Amino acid sequence: MFLVSWAEIAQSNKPIISIQPSFARSLFIPRNPPSFHSSLHDLYVSISALPRPSDPKPGFQSEPLINRIYYVTGENLNLMQELASSNGVKRTKLESFSAFLWKVVAEAAAAKVKGKKNLVAKMGVVVDGRKRLSNGDKNKEAIMGSYFGNVVSIPYGGKPVEELMEKPLSWVAEKVHEFLEIGLTEEHFLGLVDWVEVHRPAPGLSRIYCGHGKEEGPSFVVSSGQRFPESKVDFGWGKPVFASYHFPWGGDSGYVMPMPSSTGNGDWLVYMHLLEAHLNFMEVRAPQIFWPFSRDYHFNRH
Repeated sequence: MFLVSWAEIAQSNKPIISIQPSFARSLFIPRNPPSFHSSLHDLYVSISALPRPSDPKPGFQSEPLINRIYYVTGENLNLMQELASSNGVKRTKLESFSAFLWKVVAEAAAAKVKGKKNLVAKMGVVVDGRKRLSNGDKNKEAIMGSYFGNVVSIPYGGKPVEELMEKPLSWVAEKVHEFLEIGLTEEHFLGLVDWVEVHRPAPGLSRIYCGHGKEEGPSFVVSSGQRFPESKVDFGWGKPVFASYHFPWGGDSGYVMPMPSSTGNGDWLVYMHLLEAHLNFMEVRAPQIFWPFSRDYHFNRH
């Protein structure tokens, strides 16, 4: 919203921005008395309840996460979706891609610490709460649509690495869908507002971003930039041919952001903030899926 408005202001023929931002925090008034499902305690934690970080052992240095960008072809996304769907149930492309990535990261973790048992790979998926909180109310939907700020939740799941490796993609996609369902209702977001209120003034944090300890296995979050209106971010010198994200933070959890290619051919550009060893494994394990992005992509894929 900010980038689109900035681009509109930059063009002399658009002196007025198309969406007036709303800063109405009153959209998130907690209920009295507050009420929320116990599942929120599994998804979120008050920062005041977190243990103090322990000093690293002598000679031990945490392995940093690095950034790479890949493109995944529309043909491969369609194939993932076909393999992830079963029994007449069609999974979304985001569910299918997330399930495939969960499997590959699990394999990478197993390869990195050979012989180690009981590793659990955790994956979260960002859910947009704007339409859920609108609940079909067109007026509220319009107000929520112009709200300046994030309205998201991050349900997640954890499965043993061996199980993710052995099970078919359709089974993993089903597990993705199951933990996602928790965050797809109006009640979930109303409960989240109440949960935040109950824990004030301490801020809360999604548990998947907490330091799980690397001995427990990898954890990462998949977001979605599928609706990012990059074609509208025109500052007067033409529409962009490339857009991506950067997620520079000091946590142990990874971050993955797929966006549609500006070519409009169904490809995705996927920004990944993961362990270097895991990214290297993915490039070797599935080179036909994860194509490193380069300056020539836009011309080669038209």
